[in-house]
Amino acid sequence: METKDQYAVYGNPVKHSKSPQIHAAFAEQTGQQLHYRARKIELEHFAEAATKFFNHGGKGLNITVPFKLDAFEFADQLSGRARRAGAVNTLALQEDGGVYGDNTDGIGLVRDIHSNLGWELSGRRILVLGAGGAVRGILGPLLKQGPAHVLVANRTVSKAQSLAKNFESLGHVAGCSYEGLTSGQFDLIINGTSASMRGDLPPLPHHILSNDGCAYDMMYGAEPTPFMRWAAGETAWAVSDGLGMLVEQAAESFCIWRGVRPDTKPVMDLVRQSLST
Repeated sequence: METKDQYAVYGNPVKHSKSPQIHAAFAEQTGQQLHYRARKIELEHFAEAATKFFNHGGKGLNITVPFKLDAFEFADQLSGRARRAGAVNTLALQEDGGVYGDNTDGIGLVRDIHSNLGWELSGRRILVLGAGGAVRGILGPLLKQGPAHVLVANRTVSKAQSLAKNFESLGHVAGCSYEGLTSGQFDLIINGTSASMRGDLPPLPHHILSNDGCAYDMMYGAEPTPFMRWAAGETAWAVSDGLGMLVEQAAESFCIWRGVRPDTKPVMDLVRQSLST
């Protein structure tokens, strides 16, 4: 009997990951023979677990919180976007036995916003909330879309400013504190904090969204997040959660591993349906 190629997502926690469902749907749709599972890895044992996985014939890994920096250090080769982000969410075994590291978060976000939602990014004033690993992965692809400017707001202003400096060669980007958001309006606000997971909301002033402004939460759930509810109350033109980003970044990983790009729309519908059951 032919053995299926092995893939997995490594995280801690990882129990509620939708990645196995997503990649199983991609495999069925494209006729690829593979097996994908979620594995909880103990905090100090990422490199050991990843080495064992690839030594035993594993083909590729997705990496989620809190191991994206560990995966960056683990990779033998890095894509340009992973190197700039300083974080890796996709590892792929190469023909020479080396492990290639990439970051598909940013391209997943851009594809969802631009292709699925039809929101314009070029020439727009964009506010990004948070300066952690999630935001680190999206800034490069976001800036390559040619926004008028991107402002990164964070509770610790030095983190926002340091992150902005890392990406300033790609476009007009700056960092500030939430207290610094006293004037100006934005056409798009992206919530890259984990506040929604705690049922919380970053401290945002009223009227910070422009009249035709959009709001995007990188988190997702069965119900609208607190950030999405806030944006709707600010009469946002359009609001979305990050489920599409999750599926699109997974599709990019799948393409890196298998050389074929799946159709994301039916898989987004499948995952959305599973959230409400």
